[in-house]
Amino acid sequence: MDFMTPGERSRRMGLIKSRDTLPELAVRKMVHGLGYRFRLYEASLPGRPDIVFTRKRKVIFVHGCFWHLHRGCRNSRPPKSRLEYWGPKLEGNVKRDKLVRRRLLRLRWKCLIVWECELSNPDKLTRRITAFLEPI
Repeated sequence: MDFMTPGERSRRMGLIKSRDTLPELAVRKMVHGLGYRFRLYEASLPGRPDIVFTRKRKVIFVHGCFWHLHRGCRNSRPPKSRLEYWGPKLEGNVKRDKLVRRRLLRLRWKCLIVWECELSNPDKLTRRITAFLEPI
C-alpha cells in the first residue's frame, strides 16, 4: 500500500528529472575526462540521445535501471503499488528504447547503453566507453 496521498506522490514524481540526471552528469564527466568532446540531446536524432559524438556517428544513452527495466539488476525492482499503471508504462519505455535503437542503426549511428548501476565500477565503465569510442 502506498503511504503517500495521490497529491504527495504526484509532487514527488514531478521532481524526477528527465535530463541532466546524476548518472548522466557522471558519465559526461567521465567521457570529458577521457578527452572526448560531444553534444547533448541532439534533437535531429531519434530518441534525443544523452551524449552525441557527431563526427564518429556514435551516441550514448544513460538509462536508469528502474525506468528502463534493467533485467537482472537489483536496482530495477518493480513498484509495489499501482502495477496496472507502472507495468505498461515501464514496458512502453523498453519498447520505445528498442525502436529508437533500430532507427539509429538504420541511419548508421552506433549506440551504447550505459546503465545507472554500471557507475559503481568506474574503471570497467571507462574501458567500455573507450572501446566503444575508439576506431576499430
